Amino acid sequence: MQNTEHVAHSRNASRGDATLLTSSYRRRLHAVLTPREHRLFARLDTPQKIQTFLDRLPVNFSLDGDTAMSPRRVIEMRMAHCAEGAVFAAAVLAYHGRPPLLMDIRALPRDQDHIVTLFRERGLWGAISKTNHPILRWRDPIYRSVRELAMTYAHEYCLPGGKKSMLSFSRPFSLARYAPKNWVIAPEDLDQLLVDLDTSPHLPVAPPRALRARRRASRFEMLAQDAVEWPDPVKKKKKKKTKRRL
Repeated sequence: MQNTEHVAHSRNASRGDATLLTSSYRRRLHAVLTPREHRLFARLDTPQKIQTFLDRLPVNFSLDGDTAMSPRRVIEMRMAHCAEGAVFAAAVLAYHGRPPLLMDIRALPRDQDHIVTLFRERGLWGAISKTNHPILRWRDPIYRSVRELAMTYAHEYCLPGGKKSMLSFSRPFSLARYAPKNWVIAPEDLDQLLVDLDTSPHLPVAPPRALRARRRASRFEMLAQDAVEWPDPVKKKKKKKTKRRL
């Protein structure tokens, strides 16, 4: 899956250099898309429009097992979870000549990690995010550094009991290291891509002692954890069964 032609670019991106993609990479990405995909990507010409598209896309609850769908499969299946939404957003940004950058947010083993797509406007960083909750969402491009942006997620990243769980975040991870055909239109799951992201350099939120001393979220704060944009079909079925037994 490695594409050595663009390794130099991806190294610059990992240092936070948000220069434009090479024209050759952009042409190669355009060449693998269908007319329908071209029309969709062309329409989503700003990070804000990409976020709105993802907000309207149903959540992939992985009812038939874990998936890591490529952008093409996301379009076909009309659903996405956080990682799939992040990769989709990165592909659309690359279509328009922007660097396809991901940031992995690592949490305690009991919690789930999260992935967002980074973008930069006027020298300031923002993030596109696919999630089913009011938290861990879009970030406006108002942050002077990737760390400054990442730290905005630290307070709201909690386990159900209120324990704050965010541990670290990755440096900007460029998908330009892969040939477009291997991630934008891949028919198979992008498992290796996600492994590469997970094992890429991460920076700690704070020293271990400071992390252990974090105050738990209050009951009132935790109310936001209960709200969802798309109801979980498995939970809905369980509720129906419970009602019948009563």
